[in-house]
Amino acid sequence: MSSEQILHSKILGKGEPLLILHGFFGMGDNWKSLANKFSEDFEVHLIDQRNHGRSFQTDDFSYELMVEDLYNYYEHYQLKKINLIGHSMGGKTVMLFATTYPEIVNKLIVADISPRYYSPHHQFILKALNSVDFNTITKRSEVANILSKYIDEEGIKQFLLKNVYWINKGQLAYRFNLESLTENVEEVGVSLPSFTIFGGDTLFLKGANSGYISNDDLPLIEAHFSKATVKTIKNAGHWLHAENPIDFYNETISFLVCKLP
Repeated sequence: MSSEQILHSKILGKGEPLLILHGFFGMGDNWKSLANKFSEDFEVHLIDQRNHGRSFQTDDFSYELMVEDLYNYYEHYQLKKINLIGHSMGGKTVMLFATTYPEIVNKLIVADISPRYYSPHHQFILKALNSVDFNTITKRSEVANILSKYIDEEGIKQFLLKNVYWINKGQLAYRFNLESLTENVEEVGVSLPSFTIFGGDTLFLKGANSGYISNDDLPLIEAHFSKATVKTIKNAGHWLHAENPIDFYNETISFLVCKLP
């Protein structure tokens, strides 16, 4: 990767850096409301990972590369000690980053993902997205209609539609690099490498209605993160930060600023 390729971000507030990484098919803008709250206490960096949002696109896609991207971003902005929040795919990135560069990570928050392997489970979404032909489609409503043939859950459909934009007059496109994400989908679920350790303060948050973190994952979490705490966000599934932002914010800010819950 070229050193000139720096991840796109939006930076809000002042104070100790807090870097937020989205999940698969997401972008930093998905976290805008929470970022505004966090920016009252921190300098918040809403980051688009490679092949997502407004960041650079490439055929190559792996957590090792995304950790390298994040470190290049860290160096570019001359940051020092940082705090990290990562959701799902972003959680995998920040876990690997913290175990690779533990000396520069202050506190780590992982949202609804564990260090284990996850088998590919985004095929129906990828099939839906790849069914859209932007050479013939000229309206966002037409994209929505095609996605509806494959996706029943309205929340997922709306989440994906946020990535549809006008690349120029009369021409719609996805912000993410669909070709690369389709080709590399198996990379998304890979496990954190064995014997990687982060000894700093770590908070895992899981959605009460999500199966991404189970009790069976707890020994593995503790093996990698010796100071990990696992808490549950009620009335929330995998997108816990969007489904219950109040409890998500309260848990994270208490952890970050060392206030009592």
